[in-house]
Amino acid sequence: GSVVASYPYDDSPTHRPRGVYSKSADDEVFKYLAKAYASHHPIMRTGKPNCPGEEGETFQDGITNGAQWYDVEGGMQDYNYVWANCFEITLELSCCKYPPASELQKEWENNRESLLAFIEKV
Repeated sequence: GSVVASYPYDDSPTHRPRGVYSKSADDEVFKYLAKAYASHHPIMRTGKPNCPGEEGETFQDGITNGAQWYDVEGGMQDYNYVWANCFEITLELSCCKYPPASELQKEWENNRESLLAFIEKV
């Protein structure tokens, strides 16, 4: 896991493991939506999730193009965009995939304003 808002495309024509910006036709809209979420999250907006084992990983403005971060062929985010015209972003909300129950209140507090800001964009 990480703490970042990722947007299409997750797949790239070259399928290089990482570092290829795979721009969609709606790239600016996706960046706008991702920033709307990330800018209200106290950790995400720093662009420095500081996850164990990935302490040096950074994301400008707390967002990333999926394929630039790492290439995923056949991902749901891209599939829904291409075949259903569904504008999805992927939210990585924690370094830990399964945070303990004792941390859920903190996670809610970290994400509440981001969720509201994101919903307001509808």
